[in-house]
Amino acid sequence: MYVYNDYDQQLVNDRVEQFREQTQRYLAGELEESEFLPLRLQNGLYVQRHAPMLRIAIPYGMLSSLQLRKLADIADEYDRSYGHFSTRQNIQLNWPELERVPDILAELATVQMHAIQTSGNCIRNTTTDQFAGVLADEIVDPRPYCELIRQWSTFHPEFAFLPRKFKIAVNSAESTDRAATRVHDIGVQIIRNNAGELGYRIYAGGGLGRTPVIGQVVSEFVPEKHLLTYLEAIVRVYNQHGRRDNKFKARIKILVRAMGIEKFREKVEAEWAHLKDNDSTLTGNEIKRMQAHFSEPDYADLPATDPAVEQLKADSKGFRNWLERNATAHRVPGYTAITLSLKKTGVAPGDITSKQMRAAADLAERYSFGETRVSHFQNLILADVRVSDLPALWEEAKANGFATPNIGTLTDIICCPGGDFCSLANAKSIPIAEQIQRQFDDLDYVYDLGNLDLNISGCMNACGHHHVGNIGILGVDKKGAEFYQISLGGDSGLDASLGKILGPSFNAEEVPSVIEKIINVYVKERTEEEEFIDTVRRIGIQPFKEQVYA
Repeated sequence: MYVYNDYDQQLVNDRVEQFREQTQRYLAGELEESEFLPLRLQNGLYVQRHAPMLRIAIPYGMLSSLQLRKLADIADEYDRSYGHFSTRQNIQLNWPELERVPDILAELATVQMHAIQTSGNCIRNTTTDQFAGVLADEIVDPRPYCELIRQWSTFHPEFAFLPRKFKIAVNSAESTDRAATRVHDIGVQIIRNNAGELGYRIYAGGGLGRTPVIGQVVSEFVPEKHLLTYLEAIVRVYNQHGRRDNKFKARIKILVRAMGIEKFREKVEAEWAHLKDNDSTLTGNEIKRMQAHFSEPDYADLPATDPAVEQLKADSKGFRNWLERNATAHRVPGYTAITLSLKKTGVAPGDITSKQMRAAADLAERYSFGETRVSHFQNLILADVRVSDLPALWEEAKANGFATPNIGTLTDIICCPGGDFCSLANAKSIPIAEQIQRQFDDLDYVYDLGNLDLNISGCMNACGHHHVGNIGILGVDKKGAEFYQISLGGDSGLDASLGKILGPSFNAEEVPSVIEKIINVYVKERTEEEEFIDTVRRIGIQPFKEQVYA
């Protein structure tokens, strides 16, 4: 993973002291709330329903064991001994005291972490595939390109106060999209052209929230060296023409829709003509320098299978289920990638205790070269586990609450903190997730349903990505009461789509039975080879609507 040089470290240290002084001035009454607001936001600090919330950056989801232990220490010292992994691969603390936030940032800086630009109207944390560098289906490891984007966008003076927040995702897999690039302000798909040259297909204007939109292609092929210059051209056009008079119409998706993709593309290309050979043009040496930070681990020469593992698979249904759902085939023989589930029933999806953070750090050191990954599905990944270590890892994962064998299923729910914490939420999310998990507690039945994404958001800001859930649940307010709107047919992959609203909303008590009725229609109507999203696309939502509202 990327390691700070002296310049990086000094930059982060200076930002800590700058924010410490700003916080002291605010607490002393020398800064108005309106003056402090943009300062705290660009240091990751929100004011939530009950307390401040601090969002800590985890660039493209990479964490060392040292960093994970530091997060555990911070959670114990400054919070309530837990954290929440978000859909942007970051971690959030829900209970810090405002006056102690600079101390938290100082602690983070000692392990090369920060909260810079995790909120505010700036370019946020760049995200990517949680299996980057590990699976055989990717063109190239996307993490060096994510790091180049991170360094370019951090403290970029021209983009510190954009019309609205701005998010970029990078995908390098050829046959799937594990980074949801089509629903980002900019989506970067790494490709090769017919000549075999590396480059990027660039999407723009995607996003969820109040007005969900699937991003459109701005350029079919941008050469490798022009990644940053082309992104800069897009953000410049947005910065010049994006609306600032109405925050609900300020995102780039509104600009692209209003301008039209052809006109938007013309303006980007015109801007790029002035930028394409400037100092941000990537040299071969700079790309190689960044790639060196993500060199291949010291893999051993191992057999692809292990007799003890095969025997345990035959003897233990629990182990077999865990491998079926939580293991992903590795490109290197003798290794596998393991997802540590944070979706145990009765626990808020994405939450992790300080004890679990330390346990995950220990597991990473013993079994995966001391690194963990955070997925936008709010789980942890050990990317490089020896096949022969799987039985021991399974036992330790069970002991620490990480072994729920539900990855990719109905109960692997994406969920925002909702009304339990967020001041913007219209309704609670976490209790709904728990009710659904309890409704579908028969793993054999859940496995029979196959892959199915269920996403829950507590409000239209869509932090739970409900628009692109195969089943999406949105919390809405009805005269002060909490209700839930259901949508079907969303997908965040290569064939991205937005869910269609089923009909009138439901109260909290009705939601689990509504989901069961939806599943019953799927079971009745599906063909042998279809997953849930395929059935919805084939038959439409009308049969589901008829069953639910009968």
